Amino acid sequence: MMNILHISCSPRGQAAESSRLSQKIICLLMEREPGARVVNRAIGNGALPHIDENYARAQHSATAEVTQEGSVSTSEELIEELESSDIVVIATPMHNLSVPSVLKAWIDHVVRARRTFEVTRDGKIGTLRDRPVFVAVSSGGRFSGKHARQPDFLTPYLRLILGTIGLHDVTFFSVEGTGAGRDAVTEARTRTDRALQAYFALFRVTECNALPSP
Repeated sequence: MMNILHISCSPRGQAAESSRLSQKIICLLMEREPGARVVNRAIGNGALPHIDENYARAQHSATAEVTQEGSVSTSEELIEELESSDIVVIATPMHNLSVPSVLKAWIDHVVRARRTFEVTRDGKIGTLRDRPVFVAVSSGGRFSGKHARQPDFLTPYLRLILGTIGLHDVTFFSVEGTGAGRDAVTEARTRTDRALQAYFALFRVTECNALPSP
């Protein structure tokens, strides 16, 4: 059975444009794998705490005296959740040109030295098995294409940081310009729906290591 990990980062919950987009992605995945199991990890309400001192000591040194409580325990839970997934779907708004703080908190828990990456002479090497990651992004302004009006620090950051732990197969879909009014949102949704249909027309769940580019 295929496991889909759904990470939802908007404080608006299911009403968020990013959540709506991520649900479309999940529906398209489940059309191809009806028996798939979805694990929902909603962090948009601030339920996930930031890392604590104990965790920071563990990151700083392999010989530091640490306990398995607090952030270390939370980190292990989140990493095991990630390891058990076959596909990851992240729903996130763009906040101030980058990722929201709740998504950064999740990243700080799962990007963990000597657990999800090793530090070598050649740099950091991810230890997780690669798997498809779909990122559903919503933004008030436009950050891609010829009509972009703001920088994008979200997509390059996520691509790099997820690659650090071994997740290189990252695909982005976005609904942009949501702050420009209802007509702009309708147009953006239509454009994104076309991109989804084109991508998933070629997608095969059984070929997760050879996915097409959108």
